[in-house]
Amino acid sequence: MTLTAPETPTRAAPAATGRSRSTLARRLVPYGYLSPTVLLILVLMVIPIVMVIGYSFRDNVIVQENSVFAGFTNYTKVLTDPDFLAALKNTAVFISVSTVAHLVLGLAFAMMLNTPLLSGFTKAIFRIVYILPWLFTIAVIAVIWRLLLDPSGVVNYMLQSLGLIQEGVNWFGDPTRALWAVTFVNIWSGYPFFMISLLAGLQGISADLYEAAAVDGTNWFQRFRHVTLPQLRPVIISMAVLDLIWTSHQFALIWMTTGGGPLNSTEMLSTFTYKLAFSEYEFATASAAAVIVLLLTMVLAVFYVRSQRER
Repeated sequence: MTLTAPETPTRAAPAATGRSRSTLARRLVPYGYLSPTVLLILVLMVIPIVMVIGYSFRDNVIVQENSVFAGFTNYTKVLTDPDFLAALKNTAVFISVSTVAHLVLGLAFAMMLNTPLLSGFTKAIFRIVYILPWLFTIAVIAVIWRLLLDPSGVVNYMLQSLGLIQEGVNWFGDPTRALWAVTFVNIWSGYPFFMISLLAGLQGISADLYEAAAVDGTNWFQRFRHVTLPQLRPVIISMAVLDLIWTSHQFALIWMTTGGGPLNSTEMLSTFTYKLAFSEYEFATASAAAVIVLLLTMVLAVFYVRSQRER
């Protein structure tokens, strides 16, 4: 009798192949869900940024068919432009004062709304009143304050009634007052976001910390300094950096109130770049200015990311 060797199974290889395919499919599922968002980011953000960076190194872009490589000429032109330097200075003042005021007002109102000294009904009324500026669009805010700060508007009428001024002041038309006027309007419209965020942070602080501090004999200021502020530090840092980024891109409010004037007293980096592109049609120079603004914003973004990692 002749013995034959048993046949080797042939089903193992197809089974292993099927398992590898299913594993690969499971790994690709998250990328499939992310693909629409990645595509939108690529089309609406990455490609335009790359195009603007390319335009900044060329001359005669968009308006003429054949552009010319210009190197860093556009950047030199922007950085040595007195209007750009004035816009940079105005933007620095605008965003720094706005951010500090947003933080101080937001924290003050948040602590008032978090105090147990007020009833729930009173807190609800104050919350509605304080959050109103945040509900208006920039266009509505600009129109309202242009009417209020008009030489014959309500603000001048009240100041004249109190004897603080003798005649109506053109707040948006005076070069010495226009920047502070738009800064005030930006503070008024932006503090509710700080207030809501800091109020949420205050409500997340454990009452045991305040009770332990009170047992140690601390007063209210010491509890605020050693308990409240350290607990709110992550929220304060995150909100401050975000507000710096958002305020540096403020365009609509400036454009609809002063348009960057008078005499460039309220010219910001955003309005300066816009005028270069769509008023003077210097798209290459405007691209260089936009890249500079992008680099400055990325510096702030790095601080924000680092603050989030520390949390």
